[in-house]
Amino acid sequence: MRKVTAIEEGKGIRGKAKVFLDGSFAFNVGLPTVEEADLRVGQELSEAQAQELVRKDLVKSALDAALKYISFRPRSEEEVRRRLHRRKIEEAVVEEAILILKEQGVLDDVSFARFWRENRESFNPRGSRLLEKELRLKGIDPGTAKEATMGLDDEEGAYRAGLKKMKSLSHLDYKSFRNKLGAFLTRRGFAYSVVNKGIERLWQEVEKSKGCPEGRPKSSLP
Repeated sequence: MRKVTAIEEGKGIRGKAKVFLDGSFAFNVGLPTVEEADLRVGQELSEAQAQELVRKDLVKSALDAALKYISFRPRSEEEVRRRLHRRKIEEAVVEEAILILKEQGVLDDVSFARFWRENRESFNPRGSRLLEKELRLKGIDPGTAKEATMGLDDEEGAYRAGLKKMKSLSHLDYKSFRNKLGAFLTRRGFAYSVVNKGIERLWQEVEKSKGCPEGRPKSSLP
C-alpha cells in the first residue's frame, strides 16, 4: 500500500490533478475523478486501486470527448470509434466508452440509420443505393443499412433533388437541360430509369412556367 501525500491541481493541464504517493508523483487524473473517488491526502492506495483510478479517468475523458462529438449531430458507433482512435485513446478504453454509450442509448446504429435517411430525404435526397452505401461507409452493418432504405421512393426523391437544380437550368434548351440535370441526379445515386422520369417531370414544369405547351421541348419551338 502507498500513501497519498499530496494532490495538486496540474499546472498547464486544465481540470487535472497531480497525485503524489509516498512523496513522489504517481499519476494525473481529472478533478472530477478525484472528487468521485473521494481521494484525499493520507489515504492509502494499493497498486491495483491506483491503476483503477487512472483507468476510470481515461474512460471518463473518452466519454466526454465522444459526447462532445455527438452533440453536433447523431453519430454511428463506428464514427465515434474512429474519432476516439484519432485522439490516440487506447483500444480497451475506446471499447469500454462505446459500450457505456450503447448501454445508455446514446449510441444506437438503428436510430442513427433512421436519422440519416430522414435527413437525406428532407434536405438532400439520394438514391436508395447511394444512401445504403453512405450508411455502410459510416460503419452501419449491411442488414441495418438495407433495412433503413427499404420503402424509399426513388422517383419522388429524384424529383425533389432536381427541383432546386431545375431553377438554375430553366434557361437551357431541352437537350442541355436533360444532360446537366441527368448528370446531377446520376451523381446522387438514382438509377437511369428514375433519372429519365425525373427529367421529364421537371421539364414539364419548366415548360408550364414559361407558358409552353406541356411536354413539348423548348428546343423544338419555332
